[in-house]
Amino acid sequence: MAAAMGEIAKTLPGYIGIESTRDADGFAITVSYWESEEAIKGWREHAKHAIAQKIGKERWYEDYILRVAKVERQYGFK
Repeated sequence: MAAAMGEIAKTLPGYIGIESTRDADGFAITVSYWESEEAIKGWREHAKHAIAQKIGKERWYEDYILRVAKVERQYGFK
């Protein structure tokens, strides 16, 4: 389901990218990046995404936390 949602997200206006990881105990974090609050709302309200969220609550997740944050700048080193 995560892969399918990732493919759908890529097609939506304002999509920038996604990062995801899971540890050996099953703890996972996924961060998706969007250009605006409007783009985030579009993703939140997408019909297939809403279905995936419902299934996730019923089958896969005991709990989860959703955070919406603004990235002001990014630094890196390679």
